[in-house]
Parts: sequence; C-alpha cells; structure tokens
Amino acid sequence: MKKLNIGLIGFGTIGSGVVKLVQKNKKLIFEKTGIKLELKKIADIDIKTDRGVKVDKKILTTDANEIFQDSEIDIVIELVGGTTIAKDFVITALNSGKHVVTANKALLSRYGKQIFKTAERNKKYIQFEASVGGGIPIIKVIKESLAANKIEQIYGIMNGTTNYILTRMEEDKIDFKEALKQAQELGFAEADPTLDISGGDAAHKLQILASIGFNKYIEDSKIYYEGIENIDLTDIMYVSDLGYKIKLLAIAKIENKEIECRVHPTIIPDRHLLSSINDEFNAIYVKGDAMGPQLFYGKGAGSLPTASAVVSDILDIAKKLMDNNQNYTEKFYNENPNLKIKNFKDISSRYYFRFHTVDKPGVLAKIASILGKFNISLTSVIQKETGQKVVPIVMLSHKAYENDVQKALKEIKKLNIVKNLKIIRIEDLS
Repeated sequence: MKKLNIGLIGFGTIGSGVVKLVQKNKKLIFEKTGIKLELKKIADIDIKTDRGVKVDKKILTTDANEIFQDSEIDIVIELVGGTTIAKDFVITALNSGKHVVTANKALLSRYGKQIFKTAERNKKYIQFEASVGGGIPIIKVIKESLAANKIEQIYGIMNGTTNYILTRMEEDKIDFKEALKQAQELGFAEADPTLDISGGDAAHKLQILASIGFNKYIEDSKIYYEGIENIDLTDIMYVSDLGYKIKLLAIAKIENKEIECRVHPTIIPDRHLLSSINDEFNAIYVKGDAMGPQLFYGKGAGSLPTASAVVSDILDIAKKLMDNNQNYTEKFYNENPNLKIKNFKDISSRYYFRFHTVDKPGVLAKIASILGKFNISLTSVIQKETGQKVVPIVMLSHKAYENDVQKALKEIKKLNIVKNLKIIRIEDLS
C-alpha cells in the first residue's frame, strides 16, 4: 500500500469538490489502486465559510507556507486560479520538493514553459488534466492513448458558459444579454464573464492541447481569439435556415508543417456531432493519421467533474512513484524548429457575411464587385423583403484568405449604402 499526503491550496468550488470526492470514495480508490489518500493540510484565505463538507479544523490554515514546509506532504494541489500568486505557489511547491497538480489553464498557457522547467530541475511531476475539459480526460488521451498518431486536427467546444448562452439563444429565441443573465443566475457564468465570452478561456485551453498534440510549444500570444458578444439572434436564425449552427469553436490544424490556432464564433453543419453539443457541456474532436476522428464529450466544468480529473492526476503521480518511475521530463514544451505558427491573416476559410444596406438598385452588385476584386467568390446570396429602408443581405463565400476578406470589408465599409456589416467564419466539418 502507498499512502500519499496531500496539501490543498484553494478551498473554493473545485477545492471543496476534491475534498468531497476524496472523502466519499477513499475506500473505493484504495480498492482500485492500493493507494491511500490523506488530506493533511488545506490552505485558503477564508477558512470560516461553510463549504458544504466537513473537515477537521486542525488541518485548515490561512498560510500556504505550512504546506510547503511540511516534509510529510507529497503532493500540492493548486486551485486558487489566476496567474500571479498561483504561479508563486506552484514554483514554491516544486522548489520545496513537492509534486504538483493544477487545474489552472491560464497559468499553464502563460507560464507553462517556466513551470515545467522548474519541475524537471527539481525532478518532480506536474499534472494538469483538469485544466482542459473539466472531467473529460482529453490531455491523457492526447499525451498517451494517441501517442502513436500524428495529430492533424483539434476542434473543441471548450467553454461551457458560451455554449450555454448560444444554446439558449437558439432554442429559446432570446438575445445575448438575456441568455447571459440566465447563465449567471444558474451559476454557469461568472459575475464578470469577460474571460469566457471573449474567447480568452478557450484560447488558454487550445494552447495547451495544441502544444501537446502537435509536439510544438505555441506561445499564447500566437493564438487569435474573439468572442460571442456580437452574435445576435438574427445570425442564429439565418444560419439555422441554411442547415448550420453557430458555436464558439477552438480550432487547431497542421498542414505542410504550419500550425494554425484560433478561437472564434464558427458556423458548422448541423449534421456534425459538434453541433449537437448543447448547454454547459464541452466536446473535443480530435483527428489523427492512424485512428481517424474521435469525439470526447462531457461536463467541461463544475465542482465534482473537475475534482474527478484532479484526483485522477494525484493517482497518476502515485502510480509513477510506486513504480519508481524517475522520468520527470515533461514532453509538453518541445521546441520544434521545423514547425511554424501560421499568421491569422494567412488562414483560409469560408465566410458568412451579413450587410445592412440601403434598399436601392445596384447595392448587391457593388458589394459583390468589391468582394470579387479581392478574390472572394460567393456560393449563395439571401435578401429578404422587410419593407424597411435598410435591409439585410446575407452572403456565403467559397474559401478565401482572411487578409483578402479584411481588405474587402475595409473598402465596403466606405460605401455610404452600407450601414452595418458582420462576418462569421465557416468550417465545413465532415
């Protein structure tokens, strides 16, 4: 039997979930693995608020140094979030001779290289399954189960907040603000939802998965992202009539030794499996050269699903220690000079355009002429009669380069007949 002493920093939603899960399933975990987990110390700035789980007050502290200085603690779990004090905690834990488990995607996305070098220098493990996809074991799958594959594509619905909002907009026929308010009331969105709705949270997660999947460290600054703030019900209804849905999609592809990584609202066919992922659920679609496409689906957030991934990481470390595995070199951050990161302006995609224009003859021809000037050809045009002076025109294009599209839109904006415009990129997933 192996006994592991654990120090937990951060006794919030996920931290309390970890405590509940360990207490509830301690016997089951021992029966399955032969490992006895012991929560030796819990640190948080607030140790008085009721977390809905009973713990011995003797193990509670407001001083994280008690964990770092305790020679009996084997693993430190960092669940405070953010990229400032959390970074200090992780680095200190590793330098103190502790293995680390974290769910902090923002921290790994920004400082992962430094953190993993610190772990390697101290010959300590760092596990981070809970940083992407909540309870979905996607990191382990890509790192281990699909190690024999050359990963070609990763598509993901990686943020439950935005997926919930888009689902409610579509199904309840409500606008963005109302759907966001509903998400906040139900606890699916934070009081300040900026990181989620801007696409930033999904970009952090994509950086981690793409770096592992393509065996190339990708700077977080190289990932283009935009959010769902400007998606309105009109767009959702138009694309629905055309047989599509809108999702905030994280996209990573590799072709001709070039990697493209981007996060933005994306129109996908309603027949594709990803289009059926609704509400707060996450899904990650991975295509490898040997196994083809696979879809991994589950709850992407929440106390117990995320806690499940955290405890899984603890047990992974325990098994390695039991096997006396001394291979501490993490393969997450390989520097591969043969692979390049594609500039966002060089990506190619199909596009959905919606223009609000003055209702007069020749408008459509002028817009189409400018698009054609920049090598953007159209597959379909929809113009519905409204009886208003300003009318919507929807156009779908063949594949075009982002740089050409932006140049065309800049010129179209100068037309006094165009009052407003919007673009959404299309991925024709098969």
